[in-house]
Amino acid sequence: QVHLVESGGGLVQPGGSSELSCAASGTIFSINAMGWYRQAPGKQRELVALITSGGSTVYADSVKGRFTISRDNAKNMVYLQMNSLKPEDTALYYCNANIVGSRWSPPVVSWGQGTQVTVSS
Repeated sequence: QVHLVESGGGLVQPGGSSELSCAASGTIFSINAMGWYRQAPGKQRELVALITSGGSTVYADSVKGRFTISRDNAKNMVYLQMNSLKPEDTALYYCNANIVGSRWSPPVVSWGQGTQVTVSS
């Protein structure tokens, strides 16, 4: 079984910065892509950023140039550095990872519980 635990977030002023972290633990053989999604009240969950095991990244257009995703493969962690935050970035942010539990098992998508980011003055 695998667990993803997010940390960071909270209340941030417009124009400010914040960093989210996510740690994967449990039975892990390897981790493929890791990513961050967010869901604002009344809206669907959307992809914010994704990073492959090789370090390739994908960003939502709305966060390009402001957010940076990174990962530490040795620690099974993924990070999201958020700069120039806007009120529209307010959402519950979820960590996501495509995890292989053993050499013989297929990858499984796991989700964290979410961490709230509120951008407001």
